[in-house]
Amino acid sequence: QVQLVESGGGSVQSGGSLRLSCVASRSLYSGACVGWLRQAPGKEREGVAAIDSDGIASYADPVKGRFTISKDNANNTVNLMMNGLKPEDTAMYYCAAVTSRFYGNACWSVAASGYWGQGTQVTGS
Repeated sequence: QVQLVESGGGSVQSGGSLRLSCVASRSLYSGACVGWLRQAPGKEREGVAAIDSDGIASYADPVKGRFTISKDNANNTVNLMMNGLKPEDTAMYYCAAVTSRFYGNACWSVAASGYWGQGTQVTGS
């Protein structure tokens, strides 16, 4: 079993920055497909960013150019650097990971079917 723990959420004014981290209970990120997803009250869950088994990142259109996903395999961590935050970025953010190898759009599609963290709240104002 794998546990994922997110941290780094908080309240920030428009234009501000936050860095979310997702730490895994064991070494799994090397070669894993990992995604960040978010859900705002009353809205459907949506994918934000994914990083595939080759370390290639992809982003949802609303966050392109503002968010950056990265892996830190030495520390079993996947980070989401969020710059230029907007009120519409307000949501609970979750990381999800699958240990099998997936690439490109396939990673984007399957990340949510794997292990999940408990979430961290981001509030932009």
